[in-house]
Amino acid sequence: MNGQAAVVTGAAQGLGYAIAKAYIAEGMKVALLDIRGDILGRVAAEFADMGGDALPIAVDLSDANDTQAAIDTALARYGTPRVVIHNAALLITRSMLEITLPQWQKEINIILQAAFILSKSVWKPMIEAGGGSIVYLSSGSGYKGFIEEVAYNPGKHGIEGLMKCLALEGAPFNIAVNAATPGAPINTPMSASNYTEAQKMTWVDPARLAPAFVMLAKQDGAGLTGHRVAARANGKWDAIDLL
Repeated sequence: MNGQAAVVTGAAQGLGYAIAKAYIAEGMKVALLDIRGDILGRVAAEFADMGGDALPIAVDLSDANDTQAAIDTALARYGTPRVVIHNAALLITRSMLEITLPQWQKEINIILQAAFILSKSVWKPMIEAGGGSIVYLSSGSGYKGFIEEVAYNPGKHGIEGLMKCLALEGAPFNIAVNAATPGAPINTPMSASNYTEAQKMTWVDPARLAPAFVMLAKQDGAGLTGHRVAARANGKWDAIDLL
């Protein structure tokens, strides 16, 4: 993967940061997308100190125009990416009685609308390049129901539906499309707000899950595609074929 490009959303902190750092260690050039522009600059500087090439792009992924501008900037800098990791999400637990339409739309847009825009933007370039890999972050919320996840739950279900569709469409063009889930509780800012105390007792550094995402970056239509991949804390992974 040395010299190839990656796009990672939610790259300022948590799992996205761990994935981006693993790609830098592999010699990849990485476009870092996150709403936290104040943190992205420090992350890019850290990666530069590692000898890496990282482009920080502050973006509000709930906004379609901002999302499009961000991926256009990444493509203009690095060309067609080898892999796109859509990791960013927002989870604020609210009941159906509490949630408003704008709140619902914001969570859905960050998860699902952004996935569409990012994938649409790289789809033709990946076809022309002969292949690539797209990975959406899912979770237990992608296949089970949870109370007070009125937006996040359908958003993650939607991301798995989009994955299945694009895996089928991408196979003839050598494009792999997969969903990935944390196979262990991970210590991230979003987890800190939503995990139970019992889960926090066993959570691990997201860096321990990064090897699975290095593997996913290497996939194409002839490899692993249409799967839900659980990234394990021991650096391994297992996968379920959803097609």
